[in-house]
Amino acid sequence: MHAIEMVDPFVFRLSIFVLAVFVGYFVVWAVTPALHTPLMSVTNAISSVIIVGALLAVGVALVGNDGGSLWARGFGFVALIFASVNIFGGFLVTQRMLAMYKKKQK
Repeated sequence: MHAIEMVDPFVFRLSIFVLAVFVGYFVVWAVTPALHTPLMSVTNAISSVIIVGALLAVGVALVGNDGGSLWARGFGFVALIFASVNIFGGFLVTQRMLAMYKKKQK
């Protein structure tokens, strides 16, 4: 029996999640304030991956003539809304921050 077969999938996924939380925490705290806005712009772009996953959770069951889990579709819709707000709000904040560095016209 292989060692990988003895690990419970829930424990494996939970350990990856906990590791990601710690790595993310220390990476964000290591960023200087000058790089914070560009970093947030990149994370808004990463949110597009969440939108793709949410669209799959909401729409794939409808395409395959399968009712799918109502919970999965509901959480997918909520994730779609939250990720959309995050992306559009982030781009507005980034645009406003970049406008602060432009020269004022007389």
